[in-house]
Amino acid sequence: MFSISILVFSLAAAAYRLWRSLAISKDSGNHTASRLKILERSHETGVALSRLVEHDGAGSWPPKASHGDWPSELLPYHEIYMEMIPLLSSANPSLNNDVNIKRLNRFRSLLSKKLSERVDMVGVYELLSSIEAGNWSGCCREAFNGFYCCIAVLRHSYRWAVIPIVKVAQEEKIVDFPSQIDMPWAYLQRHFGVESDSGSNTSNVLHNYNDMGERAYKININISEAVDTTEDAFFRMFYDVEVIAYPMYQDMVSANIAFEQGNKKECLKHMQDINIRLRELLKVFYQNLVESRVAKGMWLRYCQGFQAWGAGRMVDGEYVEFDGVSGSHNLCFMVLDAFLGMKSYMNEQNLCRYIPRNQRLMVATFRKHSFFDKLHADNDQEISHQFGKIIQHLKVFRSAHKNRIMPYLAQPAPERMMMTAGKSFNEPSNDAAHLKLLDNMLVSRLKDTIAVASKLLA
Repeated sequence: MFSISILVFSLAAAAYRLWRSLAISKDSGNHTASRLKILERSHETGVALSRLVEHDGAGSWPPKASHGDWPSELLPYHEIYMEMIPLLSSANPSLNNDVNIKRLNRFRSLLSKKLSERVDMVGVYELLSSIEAGNWSGCCREAFNGFYCCIAVLRHSYRWAVIPIVKVAQEEKIVDFPSQIDMPWAYLQRHFGVESDSGSNTSNVLHNYNDMGERAYKININISEAVDTTEDAFFRMFYDVEVIAYPMYQDMVSANIAFEQGNKKECLKHMQDINIRLRELLKVFYQNLVESRVAKGMWLRYCQGFQAWGAGRMVDGEYVEFDGVSGSHNLCFMVLDAFLGMKSYMNEQNLCRYIPRNQRLMVATFRKHSFFDKLHADNDQEISHQFGKIIQHLKVFRSAHKNRIMPYLAQPAPERMMMTAGKSFNEPSNDAAHLKLLDNMLVSRLKDTIAVASKLLA
């Protein structure tokens, strides 16, 4: 029965990938560089989108990334991660702290040894310094994006050293990272404009895929088919939604241009296109965040834990702790909220810590030019109706997402303390209170969305 379910999943996944490739091909006109250049010349939101694509995306979105086809100075990082990752995960997590401490120390020692022996720090420093000075002759942006991912996953693997994550690792509040993955991280974070010691949805997820949609750096090797399929299905969702979101961003720019030019007919057309794409985008979550594709127990132990962080460092005499990768880091939902004129669900500090600079700028620009509050009841009924459909899609999704995600987070994992990837609380007791806190956060965003709907009706 299990093999049949795996076969069904594989066929369904293949069908979805085929649909996605056909959809992209059919709509290739919306993805052309020429259209983006026109939008860039026409509106500030187009400038922001173009900057994101050219600087962070290596000319595309989702961003292009290559893995291992790099300058010789960077190649050892790729090779070392591939060698180490089979040693990270275990099919039988231990509840014995002494055993886990030995495993943790053994993994970190071996990783440190490989990095020390094989990474030419001088060469890496010179290459990254040259890039920071604006000289890209030694490394293309596509390779740089892949390198960003590799360093991020190396840091997360060193942070935890044992998957599923265990209590003794969670209790560490300051982790002494090898200089080989600390020094380049500072360059990478400055380049992308992110402050956290942990990775992000961009570094850990989007930059983990190549042009063929293949994921380079996995977390678990040779644990089980259920773990493999859960890991692949879960992370692909976040890549695929950006595939669909990119032409939606372009439609948003076009809607802004048309509205400001008084071309309500053209604006309405783009609003209708936004809703069509949004429906397809949300289907990615509806169809994949289900037990048959993302198994609850496997997800919590073998996917979610690796993306967490819950550690920090001393900054100006004070301890600063960083969170891990969160679903709230998804660009598409931040842009949708901004297009509606909604305030950010992250404060400025967390935006700077976890969201790359050019993504922040694009979101802020869409919020600045939101025309939701400029609609007139008598003259803009059709456009208002399309805004209402966007809001309704988000209301339904946020309600459904809250109900779906909570059972995933509530799965038993006795080897660890309650901990989410995006929020680093990890006290050893009162898991019910932690789940309630998370539930309240999801409910809060749902209420914000409902408030926007009420404004439209008013």
